[in-house]
Amino acid sequence: MSTIPSQSEVIMTTDEVLAYLQVNLRTVYRLIKAGKIPAVRVGRQWRFRKGDIDAWLNTERRNRAPLGQKAPESLSARPEGVGRPRVLVVDDEESIRELLSKMLAMAEYDVETAPDGRMGIERLRQQQYDLLISDLKMPNVDGLALIREARHLAASMPVLIITGYSSEQSAIEAVNLGVNGYLTKPFRAPQVLAATARAIGD
Repeated sequence: MSTIPSQSEVIMTTDEVLAYLQVNLRTVYRLIKAGKIPAVRVGRQWRFRKGDIDAWLNTERRNRAPLGQKAPESLSARPEGVGRPRVLVVDDEESIRELLSKMLAMAEYDVETAPDGRMGIERLRQQQYDLLISDLKMPNVDGLALIREARHLAASMPVLIITGYSSEQSAIEAVNLGVNGYLTKPFRAPQVLAATARAIGD
């Protein structure tokens, strides 16, 4: 005779948690990393107990500030353009730049793009960014040259590499330059957002 699990024992997928909490994927990753909501990795997906989600929600509600005061950051929306991590995406393919921009913007990142390494270097000289995402293979100034210049301008800035293919030598050189991860084409939003959150430490 089977028993129906209690609500606290119900297992939820990431998509179900997103819908249940009405937050974006980046916020869920931040909560997992901070230890706010326990999660179990199953392959490339996360699984959550509904009881853990509800317990966290109850804690947040108890800690809410009185009316007129600031709500806890985890449940309050950031002001437009304030406090958001800034990401520079450099790729010579317009479709790739647009796709990554949309994915990251929906997850509340401020995104700027550049069509090649030379323009990427100009952007880095003019602005400060929290993350550089660059293709490896680009005409004129390639991704490796861009990363070297980025390391000179902002040594601690994390870097993600975009690649559909690369030689073993270029991969080794990228690792030696301290890249924080790879994004392989074709992209999926969970892959992009997870890699971005890990790189920034958000």
